[in-house]
Amino acid sequence: MDKKQKQMQELSEMAEKAARNYILSKVPQRKITTLDIDIETVGPKPVTISIDIDLTLSPLEKVYDAEKLADEATEKAFEAIEKHLGELSCKSKT
Repeated sequence: MDKKQKQMQELSEMAEKAARNYILSKVPQRKITTLDIDIETVGPKPVTISIDIDLTLSPLEKVYDAEKLADEATEKAFEAIEKHLGELSCKSKT
């Protein structure tokens, strides 16, 4: 695996962790029926990143809407990606 592939893999793992942590900070694990997070990175420059979150909550969960929560988690994942890429950009300038 070359350096670019490793960076893309790290980026995907970091984004997935950010999305998962956000969801689990809002809803207990026991109230989640399905949680699949798929992050795909394509291309060297510009990088295209797609995030797909499949979230199904227990029928007992009345506070949160699964679709809205998945959308918010997607935003958190993109925020984590932007922050990470910004840090990489700053490092490359020094």
